[in-house]
Amino acid sequence: MAQVVRPAFDPELRAGLAVVGGMFPPTITPELIGFMRSSYASPPLENTLANRDVVRTDAVIRGHAGDPVEISVLSPGARTAPAPAVLFIHSGGLLFGDRFSGIDLILDWIERFGAVVVTVEYRLAPEFRDPYAREDVYAALEWTAAQSEQLGIRSDRIVVAGASAGGGLAAGLALAARDRGGPVLCGQILDYPMLDDRGLTASTAQFDGIGVWDRVSNETGWRAFLGDAVGGNDVSPYAAPARATDLSGLPPAFIDVGAAEIFRDEAIDYANRIWRAGGDAELHVWSGGFHAFDIFAPHTTLAQGMIRARDAWVEKILAD
Repeated sequence: MAQVVRPAFDPELRAGLAVVGGMFPPTITPELIGFMRSSYASPPLENTLANRDVVRTDAVIRGHAGDPVEISVLSPGARTAPAPAVLFIHSGGLLFGDRFSGIDLILDWIERFGAVVVTVEYRLAPEFRDPYAREDVYAALEWTAAQSEQLGIRSDRIVVAGASAGGGLAAGLALAARDRGGPVLCGQILDYPMLDDRGLTASTAQFDGIGVWDRVSNETGWRAFLGDAVGGNDVSPYAAPARATDLSGLPPAFIDVGAAEIFRDEAIDYANRIWRAGGDAELHVWSGGFHAFDIFAPHTTLAQGMIRARDAWVEKILAD
């Protein structure tokens, strides 16, 4: 068997991988979905919000097929003018996680930039297959835009942001909003996004049984979400945005990804195709970075650089 060559992990990140593996094994099979739903569950939000000047309001909206879907609105403690808004879509491979997973970094945008964050409890696979997740988040976008006056937000300053599976759903949401004439987004933040169900890239083959979220994990997520349609000709671009043939007319995109993870090549390709279509994309590829290293190792030098670059773009796009 030919030896697989791959980029090395950043030395500081590599030291943290053993710790990450106890909570998030590199290879996730269907049998591990239950374990992941427990190990990846977010801590109580009350703990996360401690010492932050953030106000939480919960609501139930009508998701896909009119079913109830929970959302939370997180706002600055004091404000006098309409605020920009961020619709946040959590990570978890379409299988696990909740609306507060990985939200710590997003909370900084409330306190630093005065943003209002709406986060949605979209439904997970395999119990709820496509289009539940993507239509639940689209319903949250429509609700956010329709409630802009009541929420005290600027309808011309709504950004969608997501990480990993949430990044893929965010990209699909931007495509759907364009095609349906829906609410106008002023930006899309796609952190190491899960864009392509076909698993054909070189980076997918390079990270098999190593790192965070490997080839098998990706197959587990996509098959749970798409069922027998995975890899075939009938997958919607709103579910797998890499399938889209037209990336023109989209809001400005911020895309970041590690060089040492499976989503590297599809993220680079997506940015390149936005540019070829005349669009605006800012792409950052972090040498030595494994999947979601900013969430799992936020204290490291590489993660701090990633977070600073992302925050700078968000500050600019929200203030325009």
